[in-house]
Amino acid sequence: MINKRIASFILFAIFGGNVTLMAQDSHQGNLLWLQNERDAEKNTVIANKGSIPIIGLEDLAAVSVNMGAANSAVFNSLLNKYVKVDTLQGYPPTDRKGYLHLNDDLKLCRTAIFQFSDASVYDQQLYGFLQEMEKTKTVIVTVAGKTDHTDFFKGLKASVLWCKKASPEGAAVLAQLIFGGISLDKTPIRLKYTVPEDVGINRANLDSIALVMKEAIAATAAPGGVVMVLKDGKVIYNKAFGKHTYTGNRETLTTDIFDMASLTKTSATTLEVMRLVEQGKLGLDSTISKYIARTRDMTDKKDIMVKEVMLHQAGFTPFIPFYTQLKPGDMSTVKSDKYPTEVADNYYIRANYYQDVMWPQMLADKALTRGKFIYSDLSMYYMKEIVEKVSASPLNVYTDQHFYKPLGMQTAGFLPRDHFPKDRIVPTTENDSWFRDMLVQGFVDDPGAAMAGGVSGHAGFFASANDMAILYQMLLNKGVYGGQQYYKSETVTEFTSGQSKVSRRGYGFDRKDPDQSKGYPSYLASSKVFGHTGYTGTCVWVDPSCNLVYIFLSNRVYPDAKRNALLTLNIRGRIQDIIYRAIQKGTR
Repeated sequence: MINKRIASFILFAIFGGNVTLMAQDSHQGNLLWLQNERDAEKNTVIANKGSIPIIGLEDLAAVSVNMGAANSAVFNSLLNKYVKVDTLQGYPPTDRKGYLHLNDDLKLCRTAIFQFSDASVYDQQLYGFLQEMEKTKTVIVTVAGKTDHTDFFKGLKASVLWCKKASPEGAAVLAQLIFGGISLDKTPIRLKYTVPEDVGINRANLDSIALVMKEAIAATAAPGGVVMVLKDGKVIYNKAFGKHTYTGNRETLTTDIFDMASLTKTSATTLEVMRLVEQGKLGLDSTISKYIARTRDMTDKKDIMVKEVMLHQAGFTPFIPFYTQLKPGDMSTVKSDKYPTEVADNYYIRANYYQDVMWPQMLADKALTRGKFIYSDLSMYYMKEIVEKVSASPLNVYTDQHFYKPLGMQTAGFLPRDHFPKDRIVPTTENDSWFRDMLVQGFVDDPGAAMAGGVSGHAGFFASANDMAILYQMLLNKGVYGGQQYYKSETVTEFTSGQSKVSRRGYGFDRKDPDQSKGYPSYLASSKVFGHTGYTGTCVWVDPSCNLVYIFLSNRVYPDAKRNALLTLNIRGRIQDIIYRAIQKGTR
């Protein structure tokens, strides 16, 4: 067995955390962990397959109940990588009414996962309890220990998994089997959380990521951030660095929620465009006037095609500083029917400001550079209007129902303050001196998106690193994830491939700059790489040539957007190249 000290570090590396707690001999420790994990896999039996791996994650209402397992913390932590799973501690065997209490405790549960071990008591009372549970719930049983208890569960419909290794590695195997991150007989259907050595990478060759992040924080490029790396469908690096602010005490966590800024374009708007195009409800070669009726008498816009908008070649202005046009009476510090839209804590904008002021101004703004590549936020304002017209659903509602919830993305979406505590959301600007001039935390940093109500086609999307990993692994998988198909393979290929004669862009997605001297997004990235960056200091890049997903999240705009060291020091690109070099070196 792996020694306890190294095991604690390895678990920390897999589940994520602050970089200051790294093991000194991480490569050796990872090899030991991997050896023991593979041994645990070989010593795991699925006595009754039942409902595993779980496919549908919506309305799962899952609860994990510890009935005597020693490694419940590891087990539960990994379950929660896939979907929210509540936890309960079973009642002691001496409590003869324990099963009655547990029965009531699980009244709202629809999926009950029970953890047993050799120390658990297997009696008729337990059997009767499980029989009653599976009448109204999906029941999954895991057993960890040397003794074979699988015969006890015969006659039940429940899924039954037995790992002979009552170890952290065994618990990791059992948890990931339930959701398909590991499979004993076929290709896994979801992410596996593991160590770099599992994909042939020496952990030590990734250690310089921490040095670059330390440099970034020291240079005030960002107060903190999260770096995640996926290779071959496996999360092999997941680290948090620094703090939410330079002077505060709140350390950045891998589970923190970040403002993704322009990653909204590919993580929300483009996703819906892809789905509607695939369904034949939206045409890339159609004109925008087909969907936005008011453009039909606008000579500069009526013939613009949807694909031109997606390529930033429609001729739109890059952005309009709407905040400079606010007048007395447009804002209030008190929420009311007249001022319903919150743009920061206790700061509200008047009702219908987007419909009355912003959208008419965008429509009136002349498209003067059609055919040229001019990166424009207005493009995605337009696309939001189009997809909402076609789907008859708000962008945030559609993407949540069709993508985020089914994929198991627990923090992804718009308007995070409606769903999560403020402290879990990483702050962005504080000293903008021209709009809010106060700490912005949990409200979209982009002024236009904030004034539009927090949901826009170009900004407003928030998520954690794990959510971004799930979403972009699905795209790397050509539209398949978790046993479900979200897109046809050819749809993903079309949108992520180069589609412009005047730029490097795909439809919605950014790509490798053909000028190698620019090193964008990094010098070693292949020509197949696709993804996007975000103004707040974020990026996600997918490289099909080596089955890689690279995620970098930060709040470089804190306390103000004037700080540009993240770009001048090329922090994101340098870390990306560290990953490529680690892949090239292998286990050396």
